[in-house]
Amino acid sequence: MNGIELVDVTSAEGSVIEPDWLARAEAVHRELRPHLPEAYAAKMARVFAGGGRMLLATTADRVLGLAVYRIVENTAYGLHLYVDDLVTTALRRSSGVGHVLLRYLEARARECHCHALVLDSGTQRQQAHKFYFREGFTIVSFHFSKPLK
Repeated sequence: MNGIELVDVTSAEGSVIEPDWLARAEAVHRELRPHLPEAYAAKMARVFAGGGRMLLATTADRVLGLAVYRIVENTAYGLHLYVDDLVTTALRRSSGVGHVLLRYLEARARECHCHALVLDSGTQRQQAHKFYFREGFTIVSFHFSKPLK
C-alpha cells in the first residue's frame, strides 16, 4: 500500500495495545484537534472505553495519518462505521495516506455488515470536502451543534 503500513493502536475491545504508537500519533492528531487536553493518553483511553478505535498509517517509525472510528447503530443510518477523526499530517497530504485509511475503514465496515461509512467535516475544511467527494462521499444532512459550556 504505497509503502504505508497500517497499525491498530487498540484491540477489538478498546484497550491500547500499541502505547508507543499512541504517543507518536499525538502530534498528528493535534493537527486536526489542537484543543485535545494535555493528558492525551487519558483522554484517548476514555474515547476508546466509549467505543472508539484508532488506526494509524505509518512508515518506519513515523505516523503519517490516523483515523479514530467506531461502529454504532442508530435510527438514522442503522449499523454504521462512524469516523470521529481522519487526519493526514500536513507534510503528507495528497499523497494517498487518507485514501489508504478510508479503504481500510470501508473494508472494516463491510466486514461488520454496516450499512454506511459516515463522517462529519467542519464547514471550513473545503480541501477535505473535495477529498471526500473524490472518495465517493455525499452530503446527506446538516450536523447541528449547540455549545453548552
